[in-house]
Amino acid sequence: MARRDLPAVHGVLSADDMLRTGRSIARAQESSGAIPWFAGGHVDPWDHVESAMALSATGLLREAEAAYDWSRRTQRADGSWPMKITSGRVDDAASDSNFCAYLAVGVWHHYAITGDSAFVARMWPVVRRAIGFVLDLQAPRGEIGWARGADGSAVPEALLTGCSSIHHSLRCALALAEHMGEPQPDWEVALGRLAHVVDAHPEAFQPKPRYSMDWYYPVLGTALRGAAAEARIDAGWERFVLPGLGTRCVDDRPWVTGGETFELCIALWAIGRPERARGLLADVRHLRDADGLYWTGYVYADSAIWPEEKTSWTAGSLLLALAVLGGEPATRTVFGGEALPAGLPAAIGAEGRTDARNRRTDTRGHASTGTAR
Repeated sequence: MARRDLPAVHGVLSADDMLRTGRSIARAQESSGAIPWFAGGHVDPWDHVESAMALSATGLLREAEAAYDWSRRTQRADGSWPMKITSGRVDDAASDSNFCAYLAVGVWHHYAITGDSAFVARMWPVVRRAIGFVLDLQAPRGEIGWARGADGSAVPEALLTGCSSIHHSLRCALALAEHMGEPQPDWEVALGRLAHVVDAHPEAFQPKPRYSMDWYYPVLGTALRGAAAEARIDAGWERFVLPGLGTRCVDDRPWVTGGETFELCIALWAIGRPERARGLLADVRHLRDADGLYWTGYVYADSAIWPEEKTSWTAGSLLLALAVLGGEPATRTVFGGEALPAGLPAAIGAEGRTDARNRRTDTRGHASTGTAR
């Protein structure tokens, strides 16, 4: 049963609208618990988790837990999942580090909503293995390679969007570790190094400045806050945001997309700009269909929906944006980041891991409050 206190955003969408969207995502869910992009489409591990989070935020807890159980059952021995699965068949056996890390965000979010410690206990070994897989791809400077090929070979190139998301995942993984009473000091060091490289070393990442995700993800992933986050959002606003239409996926194409717009709304809320976020939510109502799902994008130069797909993850990102703007406490906690562990300073490098173990007692309170690194 869905909760009755679903958050609404006045003048944009009602609680009934939110529930309709959540139920439409649930209808696309396979009997295995997997949530594909759309009914009959493929599953990727990141978007599957985002859709599960949206179900939790909508109160569809049984469906959300079925999705997480799918993740538990399909994890490979090395802690990873394939990039692409269709109807239970692996179509791309390579593993994306960001895809694998994101389970930690979903599990912490579901726990924050339900308070179900038994759920955390079931999922904790899965999260622990996934984070181990991801951190095996971390470079000495702190960035994390984006993938392992199907043959197990590392792909060392790092992506800013992916590493920003992994930053968020590591913070949630550390929160889970604290809940389980299983300290992970190496994760704290890895988080500090990753936070530093996202903040201070743009040269560490493959250059993708045309993508809006590279613009706002350091904020969405909680790596940037305060004046630095505000300056970053301001610097890209006119390049990526089309008043009345939404957010461009890339700055050189006449194409706005729902997923990027809704994620940007969460980032705007996180830096104290909820009115701008509400305005963007209103701008993309043109992508909403009668069933509560959203078309992926709109080519405004041609006045055409493209692609002709209503993706579960687009609807999922909308529901998470509604949750933070409507005041849902657990979703706000997860995306606000203030209460998440912050990791250890980047100055404690790989050579300081033993020392980090000894110092953890002194730094744990600082990390758990989410104060400045």
